[in-house]
Amino acid sequence: MRVWDELARGERHGPLPVLLLVLTVATGVVDAVSVLDLCRVFVANMTGNVVFVGFALAGTPGFSLAASVIALLGFLLGSYAGGHLAQRHSHRGHLLRNVALVELGLLVVTILLSLLPDATVVEAALLAVAMGLQNSTARRLAVPDLTTTVLTSTLSGFAADIRRQGRVAAARRALAVFAMFLGALVGALLVLHTRAAWALTAAAVLIGLVAAVSALRSRGEAPWHTVTSSS
Repeated sequence: MRVWDELARGERHGPLPVLLLVLTVATGVVDAVSVLDLCRVFVANMTGNVVFVGFALAGTPGFSLAASVIALLGFLLGSYAGGHLAQRHSHRGHLLRNVALVELGLLVVTILLSLLPDATVVEAALLAVAMGLQNSTARRLAVPDLTTTVLTSTLSGFAADIRRQGRVAAARRALAVFAMFLGALVGALLVLHTRAAWALTAAAVLIGLVAAVSALRSRGEAPWHTVTSSS
């Protein structure tokens, strides 16, 4: 119970850990769509996407150089926009709410484009912008181990510090890995057995939920609203 209280209601981060975990699930769903349905490209995991650019340049079949480069540029654009928004918000709840709403708008447009033929590169670009925006916002919110888009440092920290990390840190890291796995699993199942549009709809619902909860929890005053340092 104490671990859950720290994750969901702690004074330092309030509901942010849970909300960022929800966004991590959405990321898994979105990357499942991008890899399985959009020219085999990552839109959230830029480490993987840079590797895919190398594969495409080498002429490896099944990898699109244009889609990979556009996704990379879209992610950078989203990160830049997220950094600009972060500078204008001192209230972490308002920042997350507004960014989630922008993400939601981008996903809605992508869902509509997914119903049209030959729009995969544009879809990848829009999703990459959304993920870049999300990633830079997570950095600004500064909840340890919850970047929402990459797990390399989370996994290495979990393994390297396994003997001395506290229960809250261990739970946060384990949940981040599980959230990404769950999102990827659900996204893959939806893409393989229905349509990519349904997977994107599921991600949009999760992001909309984050926007709604962050708006509700931002009312009044609470310590987590303005804390920006990591712990």
